[in-house]
Amino acid sequence: MMKFSRFGGFLAVAALFVAVAGFASIAFATHSWGTYHWARTANPLALKLGDDVSSAWDAYLATASSDWSAAPAVLGTTVVAGSSDPKKCRAVSGRVEVCNRIYGNNGWLGVASIWVNGNHITQGTVKLNDTYFNTSYYNTPAWRQMVVCQEVGHTFGLDHQDTNFYNANLGTCMDYTSDPSTNQHPNQHDYDQLAAIYTHLDSFTSAFSKALSARGKDSKVNDDDIDTLDAKEWGKEVRKSSDGRSSLHERDLGKGNKLFTFVIWAN
Repeated sequence: MMKFSRFGGFLAVAALFVAVAGFASIAFATHSWGTYHWARTANPLALKLGDDVSSAWDAYLATASSDWSAAPAVLGTTVVAGSSDPKKCRAVSGRVEVCNRIYGNNGWLGVASIWVNGNHITQGTVKLNDTYFNTSYYNTPAWRQMVVCQEVGHTFGLDHQDTNFYNANLGTCMDYTSDPSTNQHPNQHDYDQLAAIYTHLDSFTSAFSKALSARGKDSKVNDDDIDTLDAKEWGKEVRKSSDGRSSLHERDLGKGNKLFTFVIWAN
């Protein structure tokens, strides 16, 4: 669930939000992901990022949280103790869990998963696959920072700014790239887009809620049987990256609930 980079000429970082398959080179004038957003009754949105990562990732997660919290008046993230076992990285209602582990040679570098009810995000997870980040190619500060920044950014409702691997870097982690050296942090366009997404207020909040009463007892929004580490659980493929690999999957959970899974592939 990024600019989507193409690692070493072979890796295509799966574009989580490629607007239309076959048009992956489009640069977005606006880069919100549909109308999906966290519900809240006041700004700034206060969102917890659960720290389920190892010490090798702590500084990168802290930097991403600080970077995104610089969005003027609309967003404030706080890194808190994690509530999930990194092995499975289960979602927790009302927050985003960020995990890392050696998830295996399954082909993906990172996965972001977002649960929504209607247009409202209710929970999210970010998984970072140390099977690849432990290799010399990906084990660099630039790659780690870009991927964390971009994956966490998607959990707010942001799309990519550009999905062409070969364009000049835009200076944002929400830009596809083959060289992340200058694409490790958000830029002003990201902050402006967040301001546009979160200008309006809602009648309830979906952040920090332990139980979202509006969902109903039969809602599957917190379905623990869903294993987003398993590609078979991701649902139908709805978008591809520029190299033809799946980048976004959608699973209908019923009663207005959906799960979206964004993939960054590695080779």
